Amino acid sequence: MNPSASPPSDGRPGPGRRRTPGTLVAALWVPFATVVGVVTSWQVQRIDSEWVDRQQAACRHLPFPTAEHVAAWTGPALGISAVVVCVLLALRFRRRHGVRLGGTGWGLVAYIGAWPAVLTIPLELFLLYATYSPVDSGPVLGDCG
Repeated sequence: MNPSASPPSDGRPGPGRRRTPGTLVAALWVPFATVVGVVTSWQVQRIDSEWVDRQQAACRHLPFPTAEHVAAWTGPALGISAVVVCVLLALRFRRRHGVRLGGTGWGLVAYIGAWPAVLTIPLELFLLYATYSPVDSGPVLGDCG
């Protein structure tokens, strides 16, 4: 009898089904990418505030910080990658093991971690847009005379 021919239906690894390191990494990547994506996107605001403060202290316009562009692009990239990895993991579990993503422990971690990513992607995209949108008035340099 081939143990991989009839996988157990309860979602637990059986004799023909082992947890691979790739599955573990993919399942843990989803919540990690979600959290780091949100934190990175919020750093855009901190970087911009510090840039404005430095301009006001120097009483002149300074070049736009490259770190703000990097942080602005990293947030949506991580959020979207979390959702993509979760979908690919769900397809893999369904194809190889015949179980739903929420039917396994690591799959449930990925599934729960993907929903906040779906909800925060619009915020991350807005912060990316705000990075590239022109500021009408620019930073007020104050009394530099």
